Amino acid sequence: MELFLVLLFLTGYVGIALEHVFKTNKAGTALCMGTLCWTVFIVCSNSGDVNRILEHLNEELSGIANILFLLIGAMTVVEVIDSHDGFCFITESIRTKSKRKLLWIISLVTFFLSAALDNLTTTIIMASLLGKLISNRRDKLMFVSMLVIAANAGGAWSPMGDVTTTMLWIGGQISTAGIITKVFLPSLVSMAVPLIAFSFFIKGKIVYSSENVKNNHRKIMLPKKVRNIIFFMGISILLFVPVFKALTHLPPYVGMLLGVGILWIYTGGILYRKHRGGRLKEHLSVTSALRKIETSTILFFLGILLCVGALHHSGILSYMAEWLNRTIGNQNMIVTIIGAISSIVDNVPLVAAAQGMYGFPTDHFFWEFLAYAAGTGGSMLIIGSAAGVAVMGQEKINFVWYVKNISLWALLGYLAGALTCIVQEKIINPM
Repeated sequence: MELFLVLLFLTGYVGIALEHVFKTNKAGTALCMGTLCWTVFIVCSNSGDVNRILEHLNEELSGIANILFLLIGAMTVVEVIDSHDGFCFITESIRTKSKRKLLWIISLVTFFLSAALDNLTTTIIMASLLGKLISNRRDKLMFVSMLVIAANAGGAWSPMGDVTTTMLWIGGQISTAGIITKVFLPSLVSMAVPLIAFSFFIKGKIVYSSENVKNNHRKIMLPKKVRNIIFFMGISILLFVPVFKALTHLPPYVGMLLGVGILWIYTGGILYRKHRGGRLKEHLSVTSALRKIETSTILFFLGILLCVGALHHSGILSYMAEWLNRTIGNQNMIVTIIGAISSIVDNVPLVAAAQGMYGFPTDHFFWEFLAYAAGTGGSMLIIGSAAGVAVMGQEKINFVWYVKNISLWALLGYLAGALTCIVQEKIINPM
């Protein structure tokens, strides 16, 4: 059975990577891969294990729903802001015409914002913002790819910045002060290396696309006050989600759905009450935003997570972690490899397996290094993180293009940050 599951995963992975060659849709491939993995898992198991496997499936769906509802809510809020031209508040504040300066500004903002929000939400926001600033297709792909690296790096040093750091935080393996003080510098280094490299490739002046968007697509001009209200309301909703979770201990998607509901009531029943049933309300409503979000991205994410869940519950991932422990032995090398594997396999089950295998105390270097590796390792491939998957669908980034142009620099940044993490620990704790 395990061999069949691994072959299914590898076949699906190749199909996703070469979708432009096979002329297939990655969402369809992922859905087939995810459902077939669970089918093989249950068909090849003993009859007495059926109920246990169904319980595992329901457990996985519950966890996946948390992520998908959060993703849907964040994409909806961003789409509402975008439809109201809310991001003009930021674009109008950026005065530089240098592509290189803009790259640094966007990357640093993303790095710190992802620590306050999370890497997925931040990437969606900043990618939408870049759509208003960059018109050249190649430049936009480079900028968005740098967003993924910066967002993953920023999320690694914050308890709320990435789902894996949140898992370690909730599990008691790391503390807020520990993760910030120990992982901030390595995360910054992992972003700085590709950022400096990309600075040599990105040259010239910016050809802003906002005027083209406004003239060619915007039929309804909104007052500046309305645009700013929606912008600050949307950003406040996204910032409210981690606060809501900390206060109520409910999953983040509950706070996100509450925010979407408030935004829906405000735009539909208050802001445009004079335009009830009119074209303005229809064009700018949350209902319209829900139609525009990338459903295929949601389904692709669902398929990938279903597949990884089957590999996790079948014991394949746990076996992989145990094999690394027996074969390699060196913990720093194991964590570095786990981070690299997280660019192929979702980092959540890998971290979950590590939590079950090791019993180190809170703020042990192993957990802090694992938070860094699992958070930043996914940047090496576009499908290696939630942020990458989101912009892959949003900006139609080709998998092979990312490998050819981005992966090497992301790898070098990852290794530089890992080395920084190890050296920093040696200095702080010589023994």
